[in-house]
Amino acid sequence: MLVTDACRPDNPIVWVNDAFLDLTGYAREELIGRNCRFLQGAGTDPDEVRRIHGAIAAVEPISTELMNYRKDGTPFWNAMTITPVRDAEGRPAYFFAAQADMTEKHRLELAMKGTNDALEREVGERTAAFQAALEQKTALLHEVDHRVKNNLQVISSLMLLKARRTPEGEAREALQGMAERIGALSTAHRMLYSAGDVTRFDLGEFTTDFLSDINAGLDPERTRVEADVDSIAVSAAMAAPLALMIHELTTNAVRHAFPGERVGRVSITARRNGTGMHLSIADDGVGIAAGPANPAGFGRNLVEMVVRQLRGTIAWHEGTPGTRVEIHIPFSATH
Repeated sequence: MLVTDACRPDNPIVWVNDAFLDLTGYAREELIGRNCRFLQGAGTDPDEVRRIHGAIAAVEPISTELMNYRKDGTPFWNAMTITPVRDAEGRPAYFFAAQADMTEKHRLELAMKGTNDALEREVGERTAAFQAALEQKTALLHEVDHRVKNNLQVISSLMLLKARRTPEGEAREALQGMAERIGALSTAHRMLYSAGDVTRFDLGEFTTDFLSDINAGLDPERTRVEADVDSIAVSAAMAAPLALMIHELTTNAVRHAFPGERVGRVSITARRNGTGMHLSIADDGVGIAAGPANPAGFGRNLVEMVVRQLRGTIAWHEGTPGTRVEIHIPFSATH
């Protein structure tokens, strides 16, 4: 993973994680302040490069695969998802890129091109119906989502392992929170992988799956999360932002709305309307003002950034009792 600064000339790298250093072979000080193009080389597809530049110029998310080169000159296939992050005024502030090494996948594809019979047997063993129903492009898109889901699950598991070995406090809570957010993104990619139409994401199905996971960890006598969500199909590009937003609002309500032994309920509602989609997440807890202060938290800021990315609007309401968050996402942003 890496972050670039959209406000500085040439969009330089300002942060990378250790996995990116392992993938490319560079040291952190060799990367900070440079544009990502230094990873390109003779085998890099110029058409894909132009497509990436166009998405960045338009401040739009993009997913692609590109041949890049490590520090020692070794080529590797880089599957990346680049997402813009906007500031409070809606201007592009950063670009976040999640990346994965797809070299082995491409090696297997090349090996299978000359062995059609072996390919048919392999695909037939995994799922004959899948081969009969989908074209090659759809199969590849499924495979990308499957691999991204697996990678996110590994990252989430590693963060949870680190959290368990970290003393109680803000650092441990931050690690657990990030692991859960990554888990929500993994669920979205798992649903894209298993769906018949890889270009669409069903919000109702995701919410049902999400509720099953979150309620499994709650005491049903004390806290319950319920949902009444239409089967709303949105574009695959919106799957991750919507999954992250629903996860953040729901888990924050579960954690902070019912301190002590307070009993309560969280409800998620989503409906189509004349101009798009209306999402409401409400609880009957203590309310925002009465909730415990969390100076290190950034959940509300994260939700508001995601809503801006989707060109939507958000309103926070104090209830009697509890808190209600009303979000409107226009169809133009999701279709």
